[in-house]
Amino acid sequence: MKIKKLLTASVCAVASAVILSTAPCCALSDSRKPETDGGTGTVQNISYTESTDRINNPDQGFYVPVYVKATDAGLSYNKNVVTASTQLYHLRIDISEFSAAVNGTGDKPLTEEVLNGLDGLLSYLYENEKNAAVRFAYDPGYNGSKDKEPEQQIILRHIGQVCPVLNSYQTTVTAIEAGLIGPWGEMHSSAIANAEHITPVIEAFLTQTESLPVLVRTPKMIYDYLGITVNDIDGYQIGQTSDAYRLGIYNDGYLGSGNDLGTYTDREREIEFLSRQTAHLPYGGEVVTPSSTLHDIENCLPEMFEINLSYLNVQWNDTVIEKWRNTTYSANCGDDEIYYGLSAFTYIENRMGYRFLVTNSTFEYADAQNKLTVNLTLNNLGFGNLNKSKRAELLFADGNGEVKFIKQVENFTGAESLSCSAELDLESGKYGVYLRLYGEKSEEERRYCLQFANEDIWNAQFKANKIGEINLQS
Repeated sequence: MKIKKLLTASVCAVASAVILSTAPCCALSDSRKPETDGGTGTVQNISYTESTDRINNPDQGFYVPVYVKATDAGLSYNKNVVTASTQLYHLRIDISEFSAAVNGTGDKPLTEEVLNGLDGLLSYLYENEKNAAVRFAYDPGYNGSKDKEPEQQIILRHIGQVCPVLNSYQTTVTAIEAGLIGPWGEMHSSAIANAEHITPVIEAFLTQTESLPVLVRTPKMIYDYLGITVNDIDGYQIGQTSDAYRLGIYNDGYLGSGNDLGTYTDREREIEFLSRQTAHLPYGGEVVTPSSTLHDIENCLPEMFEINLSYLNVQWNDTVIEKWRNTTYSANCGDDEIYYGLSAFTYIENRMGYRFLVTNSTFEYADAQNKLTVNLTLNNLGFGNLNKSKRAELLFADGNGEVKFIKQVENFTGAESLSCSAELDLESGKYGVYLRLYGEKSEEERRYCLQFANEDIWNAQFKANKIGEINLQS
């Protein structure tokens, strides 16, 4: 099993004058025994086995593209594309009608109707707890046309118009793919696909968004923005206070050739450089060129872990996707034995982005302090990491499935200890203890919740993970 990191989350809660005992929430076979607890706590009888089911966690996975047409009257798109089975969508927003090269009359700013339509689209995704990678382009119909861009000042004005809307949906927007230039907004082929025009586009997005990742098509575009070359990247670190800390790439030539169809000039060195950015930013795109051997399952997995792969287009390249569906994950691919005999597609789908497994849940009770301490050890099995912190709270539910007490605890970032203490105003009885990790709270509803990969611990009603049980007696 690929182990990316080991986490310890200490979540303290408690208490009143009670006697504590633990009660099993499920039986454990030998294969489900957790790591040995080195302290005095009681290890909880939850499942420590990874489920091989797909989990639609926020900001990751195989995406479905959505074509969006912008006109003076607003946006048009097919809402039926958004379904329960898909978490992430790729919004391909065609704003070519606002370029003189397309409308034949003149460059013009986006209308208020377009901005309201963008807000409405993102609001619709938010209400359905879906995520989106957002890209704008001047390619009519996203059909591969070049040299359709307006004057640079209009491009920058368009960026300034859409950024306030994007900033309003921090939880919904997974990333902004800078786009705008070239066929499909892939930042190549057009006459202005050069640093002179691309660097100001990057600057405009970074300075006018608050914390959203901004992705460009090649690492060279990052170097140009930083004022360096590929010869300077060995060991190069971008500081957390720099706007460029949010600057990554989307790779629409992924695994298509030795240099990913011109994405890289020195693949190994550049992936090492990019991995320092993709440790906290999404990385994704489209697999291409079926003749390449780079996307053979035994070849691509090590790099997917190194580059922290977050998302891919489920529809392109369809030949590669079918190849993965018809290839079996085996010992030749890795040592995740529970996936042996399953498809390469299933393995890649389940590993994109983060995937947390609870490997130990321990409850400790201190009589002198009347305090229950919950210690969780987590293993991130995914290619990537949790790039957006989650708010966290403990839930205590009685035998009737009614939540009797909720305690807010520190945010969960994927690599930190969380702690709190409180008096519990609970009657005697048995209570299930749950950890809920969420992105936003709308009124009393928690949205964009994170599900752990353990078998049988997710409670869909609570949108929370069961981490153990306590039995309180007066």
